[in-house]
Amino acid sequence: MTPSLFSRPAWTAIIVCAIVLALLPILNLTFAPDHALHVSSYTVALVGKFMCYAMAALALDLVWGYTGILSLGHGVFFALGGYAHGMYLMRAIGKDGVYQSNLPDFMVFLDWKTYPWYWSFTEHFWYAMALVVLVPGVLAFVFGYFAFRSRIKGVYFSIITQAMTFAFMLLFFRNNTGFGGNNGFTDFKRILGFSITAPTTKAALFLITLAALLGAVVLCRWIVTSKLGRVLQAVRDSESRLMFIGYNPLWFKLFVWTLSAVLCGIAGALYVPQVGIINPSEMSPGNSIEMVIWAAVGGRGSLLGPIIGAFSVNGLKSWFTGAFPDLWLYALGLIFILVTLFMPQGVLGLAKQFQRKREAA
Repeated sequence: MTPSLFSRPAWTAIIVCAIVLALLPILNLTFAPDHALHVSSYTVALVGKFMCYAMAALALDLVWGYTGILSLGHGVFFALGGYAHGMYLMRAIGKDGVYQSNLPDFMVFLDWKTYPWYWSFTEHFWYAMALVVLVPGVLAFVFGYFAFRSRIKGVYFSIITQAMTFAFMLLFFRNNTGFGGNNGFTDFKRILGFSITAPTTKAALFLITLAALLGAVVLCRWIVTSKLGRVLQAVRDSESRLMFIGYNPLWFKLFVWTLSAVLCGIAGALYVPQVGIINPSEMSPGNSIEMVIWAAVGGRGSLLGPIIGAFSVNGLKSWFTGAFPDLWLYALGLIFILVTLFMPQGVLGLAKQFQRKREAA
């Protein structure tokens, strides 16, 4: 019998939330700005960004919550997916840039004469989408193979993932690498021939992101409730005992690590056209640590918890950085400490405890 991960009320809540989210861009397009039911374009873009973060948090939960692999470098996979899509968007600008060249403005400014080999064919949308999946996936596979084969785990694995994302950030900051340097990629004009700033295009991107997030939830649920999922949880709980009964954890860890990186890359690709920029700061170790905080706050090892954490923490961040911009990092650190001490299972775990006490009473 396949174990159930979400209860019937949980499925009901998922469906209701999905319907409410899907209505946001529709209300934005249907009603005038002065109408009571109108949802602003800012809100649509902000929630779309939160959904991308939620997908990245879900991907992290797959490796941390269910396999016990704490990654502090998932920001690099998120950014690589964003850069792959971002270069397609840069090439779609055509001659509408400041310098009216077929090359992006940053390449003209830095006196590039042609595209480097690794950006070949990126003017084709589907090729760029293939890079969104392949680049994070191949990097994760190669990195994970050598790390897992060497039996690197625990805090040591976390440290080398953080070193990896920091090294990539420094590489992408360099002007001579063809990634836009400090400014990255921005000033996008079109996607598949449609104006990227048009309300209908933004609505379509929002709905595609929502569909991708729901698809990721279904995929991750299918994995963690399958026999593969039980093996992954055995890796988390007692890897040595799993090896004793004849399993080789290498390939199981490598599979889930690579899949998690791919999901993060897709989230990054969906993030870029909605936010309008991708730069090396997305690879900063701080961003990867924030993903861990999202999963911890919501409740790791639950799939829905990291999504709740991503929405709640980033919603608080949007308000806090407007009201008290200099204090947000202190608040974030305090949130993580309080959750670790008093809510080790996160918000979702706390809600389940209240429900069990209510049923017992």
